[in-house]
This record gives sequence, structure tokens and C-alpha cells, in this order.
Amino acid sequence: MPAISPSSASVEAPLIELRDVTVGYGDRVILERVNLTLKRGQVLALIGTSGGGKTTILRLLGRQIRPIQGQVLFDGQDIAPLNLQQLYAVRRRMGVLFQFGALFTDLSVFENVAFPLREHTKLPEAMIRDLVLMKLNAVGLRGARDLMPSEVSGGMARRVALARAIALDPDLVLYDEPFAGLDPISLGVAARLIRNLNDALGLTSIIVSHDLHETFGIADQVAMVANGRVVAQGTPDELRRSTDPLVRQFVGAEPDGPVRFHQPALPVGEDFGVAA
Repeated sequence: MPAISPSSASVEAPLIELRDVTVGYGDRVILERVNLTLKRGQVLALIGTSGGGKTTILRLLGRQIRPIQGQVLFDGQDIAPLNLQQLYAVRRRMGVLFQFGALFTDLSVFENVAFPLREHTKLPEAMIRDLVLMKLNAVGLRGARDLMPSEVSGGMARRVALARAIALDPDLVLYDEPFAGLDPISLGVAARLIRNLNDALGLTSIIVSHDLHETFGIADQVAMVANGRVVAQGTPDELRRSTDPLVRQFVGAEPDGPVRFHQPALPVGEDFGVAA
């Protein structure tokens, strides 16, 4: 089963499809009969309460875990049955920006971005140098090439990680909480970079984020994951206008609704030993 090359698939076909996917850890089911489609060139935001299964979808796409049932398709190919060689070929077409960047602390900014090129290609050093400087320039950090991760800010580290994620010119980039811990300026820069690079490089992007303002500003599609399923999917405006109580509570940051402020408990009087 050879890995499918980008040229062998129709540009009209979706790049990502989850078909009736059920997945869990041990006996605990996280997602049940989930269906999700993402067209090429789009930015999809995955939103929802913590523990709802958003990051699990990213792990499915990287095949860190396999579904209990259903299919996870990348460019029309089910990735679950791939052998290691085929899986590595598919993964080379994906870039990942991990939460907080996950840079190699003992490597310089330049070497962090060069790492995937050295690992997965046999390019000459002169070409690797040019490619690394191009990627760093795209994120505004060509001048920081010789710095160590400990010498850059959190926002800069996230941009270095983004340059590393796109080093191999992937088709798909997965972002796990790319805005977490950033100040407003760095957050706005990161959001604009994700959108601009997606369009300029012809990428397809999936963002897991709780920052609805910035995420809704750059996403083409938003999918809300809750209670083990995709409870809503549409454009940002469609989710803002949703009448679903759970969607309205989450998007409106309302303290009470289907997700209760108070956990189920004994009556107050009974708990405190007060007679009714």
C-alpha cells in the first residue's frame, strides 16, 4: 500500500476525513462515531471544553493512536493500517507546532529549524542554510538565527517552532494551543502568521485553541468537540449564531448552562447537618 503523493489526489478532494471514528484510552471512550471533513487550503479550529477530545483528534491524525473503529483519512488514504515506512512518508507531509513550542534547548534557533531538514533529507549544507534562513525570515526571526532558546521570548520561541513546523513544506500543519501564554501583541502576531503562511504556502491547518477571539478571526471552519462528538461545525459566524445551548454557553463564555457551575452534590442542609 504505497503512500499517496500530493499529485495523485484531486485538489477538489478533502485533505482530512474522519469517518465514524470511535477512539479511547483503555476502557474509556473519548470520541464516538465522529465525522469531520477538512478541505485543502482551509484553517479549521477545534474548540470545546478541556478533556473533550480535541488533542485526541490531532493524535489520530499523526497516528499516535489508532481508532477503535472508523477511518482516519489523509489525502484519501486510511492511515491506521500503514506500516512504519508508509507512516513516516505521510508524517513528512505534516508539520506540528507543539504547545509552548517544544524547542530543543541545547540547539540554536538555526539548528532547531534545520533539524527536520537534516533528519529527513539529504540536502547539501548550503541549501539547508538557505532554506532555514527563508523559513526564519517568513516568521520575522532571521536576525535571531544564532540565539539559543533561553535567549528568546515566549512569543519568539513560538515563531521559531512555527518555522520548524513548515521547514519541510508540509501539506498539513497541526497547532496544539499555539496562543497559550502569549501576551496580546505576540498572540496577534502568531495568529496573523498562521493565516498568512497558510495562504501563501498553500497549507491546510488545524488549530486547537481556547482563544476564541483570535481563532475565530483566522479560521474558515470551526468544529466544537464535546461529550465525545462534534456537536457543531460551520463558519465562525454560524457558530456565533448557533441556538444550541452548549455552543451558546461556550462561545458566549456564560458561567451556567449545560456545563454546570456546581457539580452534583447532596442538598446543602444534609451536607452541613442542618435540619430541613
